Amino acid sequence: MGGAVELHVIERGAGAPGPIVVLVHGSMDRSATFARVVAAEALAELHTVRYDRRGYGRSIDAGPPAGLDEHVDDLLGIVDGRPAVLVGHSFGGLVALVAAIRAPQVVTAVAAFEPPQPWLPWWPGTSPGGVAASAAPGDAAEAFLRRMVGDARWEALPERTREVRRREGTALAAELASVRTSPVPPLDPALVRTPLLVGRGTRSPAHLRRSAEELARAVPGAELSELEGADHGAHLSHPAEFARWVRRAVDLVRDERSAPPTGEAGKVSG
Repeated sequence: MGGAVELHVIERGAGAPGPIVVLVHGSMDRSATFARVVAAEALAELHTVRYDRRGYGRSIDAGPPAGLDEHVDDLLGIVDGRPAVLVGHSFGGLVALVAAIRAPQVVTAVAAFEPPQPWLPWWPGTSPGGVAASAAPGDAAEAFLRRMVGDARWEALPERTREVRRREGTALAAELASVRTSPVPPLDPALVRTPLLVGRGTRSPAHLRRSAEELARAVPGAELSELEGADHGAHLSHPAEFARWVRRAVDLVRDERSAPPTGEAGKVSG
């Protein structure tokens, strides 16, 4: 495979017909959290690819800290010119969307689950990313995870685990800075021409739900769907439902190729 750095990559179902399905994790996450998703029945016959982004998990030492553009480079290196459906959770959704803008010739569809848009004027400064962005790089990971899972769960982790997660703070700080300090928004939805499925959980925070809806409305033809009972960690709490949502994105490719051209603007459902 191509790619600027050597990343930890796991493929399943190599040789299956159709586009590859590449799953991109969010901030302070790793590919292992998609294990039950790719094993679900809805994706059983597909060729799936998941990987630890640079600076996280088994790719923690893969290269220097990366901003959004470098993570897009890494993703397109993994795709390596193959037709691909990109599935991004949280920050991974931004990576997938920008990759689709940059390489529409290979990205056949995108599924983005609650991608953050912290450049929007109403975005709360108290989000996990906002709290982490205001911390020193060495403290960013701990600040983020305390905000995500709570103080008690963080403090219950073994000290070795906490130390490993703190090391990921450098990667977190770099990617957060890349989308929060840019003079222009790092994502322009008007440039997305690839079939798009946007997801959100019915129990997710209000700002993530609003962001998902605004993104879907801004991209012509995009679909917005909800995972009932799920929050931002839907891939962990509802893996089968998340897998069916991913499968819908794969089906969008077929629908797009079989449907006659239309002038309809964004479709929001669910």
